[in-house]
Amino acid sequence: MHSRTHDRQALRLALVLTLTLFVVELVGGYLTNSLALLADAAHMFADVSALALAFGALWISSRAASDTKTFGYYRVEILAALVNGLFLWLVVVFIGYEASQRYAEPPPVKAEPMMVVAAIGLAVNVVCAWQLRPAEHSSMNLHGAFLHVVSDLLGSIGALLAGAVMLTTGWYVADPLISAGIGLLILYSSWGLIRDAVDVLMEAVPPHVDLDELRRALGEVPGTVEVHDLHVWTLTTGREALSAHAVVSGDADHDAVLDAMQQVSSRFHIDHVTIQIETTNRKGHEPVHF
Repeated sequence: MHSRTHDRQALRLALVLTLTLFVVELVGGYLTNSLALLADAAHMFADVSALALAFGALWISSRAASDTKTFGYYRVEILAALVNGLFLWLVVVFIGYEASQRYAEPPPVKAEPMMVVAAIGLAVNVVCAWQLRPAEHSSMNLHGAFLHVVSDLLGSIGALLAGAVMLTTGWYVADPLISAGIGLLILYSSWGLIRDAVDVLMEAVPPHVDLDELRRALGEVPGTVEVHDLHVWTLTTGREALSAHAVVSGDADHDAVLDAMQQVSSRFHIDHVTIQIETTNRKGHEPVHF
C-alpha cells in the first residue's frame, strides 16, 4: 500500500523549497523588470498555496469516519484538487492581463540576472517534482500538487528561454510572449484536474468503468434475472462504490449470487459494493452490504 508518510514528507519538503523560491523570484522579477519572472513568481505563489492546501487535505482525509461523516473525510482531497485547479486559472488571468499590457510597449529587461533566478527556480522545481512524482497517482489531491510543480518547472524553462532571446537579440517582446505561453500551459495542465474533480463531486461514473459492460456482467451471474438502479461513483481517488438492485429467480442462492457479483465488481476495481436482492415474485426485499 502507498505510504502516506512519504506523501507528507514529500509535500513538506516541496512546500519549504517552493516558498523560498517564490520570495527569490518575486524579488528577482521586480529588480530585473521581468514579467516572465513575475509571472513565474505568481505561479509559484499558487504552488505554495496548492502545496499547503494539499498538505492540509492529506492530514484531514486521514481522519477516521464518524457518525456524521460515515464515509470519512476522503472528499476533502477532491475539494482541495478543485480549489487548486481554480487557483491556477486565476493565475492565468493575471498573467494574460500583464502580458497584454507589456506587449504594446515592452520595457527593457535585465536578462542576465533574470536567467540566474530562473535557473535557480528550475533546479528547485526539478527537486520538488522528483519528490512528488512517486506520489502523484496516489490521489487527485497529490496529482494537483504535482501539476503545479511541473507547470512551474516548465515556466522556469520559459523564463530562461525569454532571457536568452533578449540577451542575444534585444527583442524584449519575447518576455510577454513567453509569459503568455506559460499562462496557456497552466490553463492546459489544470483543465483535466478541474474536470476530474467536478466529475467526482457530481458522482459521475469513473472513466475506467464501462457501465453497460458492468451491467451485462452482473446480469450474467447465474440466478440473476435483471439488474436495475445500477449506480457507480468515486468516493476518492482509487476507491469506487457501487449500488444496485438485482432481481433473482425464486430458487437462487442469494449468498452465491452476492458473492459472484462481488467478484464481478472487483474485476472493475470497485471495492465498496451494496446490492439489494429482489426475488421474481417481488415478495420482500433483502438489503445486503459487503
